[in-house]
Amino acid sequence: MRLMSYAKLYKKAGIFAIICMLGYAAIDVYFLSKLPDLIDEGLNGNNPEFMKWAPLFVIVCFIFRGIFHFLSNYCLAWVGNNVVSDLRQNIFQHVMAMPVAYHDKTSTGTLISKLTFDTEQVLQATSKSLLTLVQQGAFVIGLLALMFWKSWQLASIFLIITPIIAVIVTVVSRRFRKVSKNIQDAMGEVTRAAEQTFNGHKVVLTFDGQERENQRFEKINKNNRQQRMKMVATKSASVPIIQIIASFALAFVLYIASLDGVVEGLTAGVFMGVVTYMTMLLRPLKLLTNVNSEFQKGMAACYSIFSLLDEDKEKDTGNTPLARAKGKLAFEHVDFLYPGDEKLALTDLNFSAQPGETVALVGRSGSGKSTASALLLRFYQASKGKVMIDDHDITDYKLQDLRKQFAYVSQQVVLFNDSLANNIAYGKPDASREQIIEAATKAHVIEFAEQLSEGLDTNIGDNGALLSGGQRQRVAIARALLCDAPFLILDEATSALDTESERHIQEALNTLQQNRTSIVIAHRLSTIENADKIIVMEQGKIIESGDHHSLLAQDGAYAQLHKFQFG
Repeated sequence: MRLMSYAKLYKKAGIFAIICMLGYAAIDVYFLSKLPDLIDEGLNGNNPEFMKWAPLFVIVCFIFRGIFHFLSNYCLAWVGNNVVSDLRQNIFQHVMAMPVAYHDKTSTGTLISKLTFDTEQVLQATSKSLLTLVQQGAFVIGLLALMFWKSWQLASIFLIITPIIAVIVTVVSRRFRKVSKNIQDAMGEVTRAAEQTFNGHKVVLTFDGQERENQRFEKINKNNRQQRMKMVATKSASVPIIQIIASFALAFVLYIASLDGVVEGLTAGVFMGVVTYMTMLLRPLKLLTNVNSEFQKGMAACYSIFSLLDEDKEKDTGNTPLARAKGKLAFEHVDFLYPGDEKLALTDLNFSAQPGETVALVGRSGSGKSTASALLLRFYQASKGKVMIDDHDITDYKLQDLRKQFAYVSQQVVLFNDSLANNIAYGKPDASREQIIEAATKAHVIEFAEQLSEGLDTNIGDNGALLSGGQRQRVAIARALLCDAPFLILDEATSALDTESERHIQEALNTLQQNRTSIVIAHRLSTIENADKIIVMEQGKIIESGDHHSLLAQDGAYAQLHKFQFG
């Protein structure tokens, strides 16, 4: 029923398709209804006019049959593809609107499998399955009606098998749905394993992991094959069982007909017609049993898709608009615990920054520096305490307005399969060409862009595959420069640059940081010596704070880090 709600927009085309399906089945039934007349009147010579018009009758029937077949297939496919397109769009939008915590625990491969494979199963349920169910179902009902019309005695015998077939179809349906769910889970594993290995191809080659990855994928692939073979076995067994049961009914009819006095009231044409109708029932029964597997696949896929769509989106509790922040921020006794963890990632984090100040967060890996920046962007909510901007709790601001206040350069640069110019303008899509060139020049992107085949209009491939690590980071910095946001987060922004590039970038960043509040996360202390405030973190806690000279004078943790890096 929930799936059908997606088809409401296209109900006119759907109803028209169903009418055409019924027309197709009606033509078949009407054509077969003339079989007794063909034998009793035409072939016996009782009605010469019948045979004269029979050839034209056949041609007209098949012309209308072909028209109904085309229209029903096309319209139903149009509805099915539109429903699946809408579903995919909803899944994509929903996944993008889900909180970061959900993406942390769910693999990309699983989500891609739901977006591609599961929706394909739904397409089968909404087009092929419905086509067969309506068309062949109507054909079966028409044949049964013909049988009762011609000889209700013989038809009644055939109906004895109906409850048996119903029980078999019910049992098989449950099996189909269970196996279909297992197949979808297995496909998610295949997608996840392939994506992970392909993305880490260089690491696999470097550490001679091909054989291990082959064995791991072979195990996953084998499980997928086994699940598919269970589906084939169930389908292959159910069809002949139903047909064998139907053949018993047909054999019994023939046996009854051989008894004296049973078929005395029936003409040869009527008897042959009834036997033919019974024989003709075997094929649609086979199709209806086969389509059940496709339909159950679609239903299992629906459960998978709707369970994803029922996951909570990222909550926006804020109502206060924020056009442009003044630049003041503060962490007030903030604790944070990652979902599922037992140990706090941040404990009593307490510091502030005035407009235009630069605050540097330093410390070992895993000390909570990047977590603090994630709280600023409300990727996560503080477990305790408040994160403030302009003396307001950030949870009061509208989420979209809040994130517009930040330009963010991560240590893991994300670029898109698009032109260099569009990647720079990603945070400000309405930027002029002059603004893009200015940002590219300040970030020293223009130096290598001029060497590319189409300059700034060159497509840089998946995640900037055509660029080096340092070049990708310069593009990310140019993107941040163009945003012109009041807050700037630099998470290891110069980590992938050579010494000369770093000097140029540092000059650009110094210009960028003027009149902006900056949070700089750095391991290389040379990049943050001029920061207004340096905060040293250890296991989620602040252990020291001050400027560069005062911290060196304390001869504490910061001084030890400085000695380690500079000898």
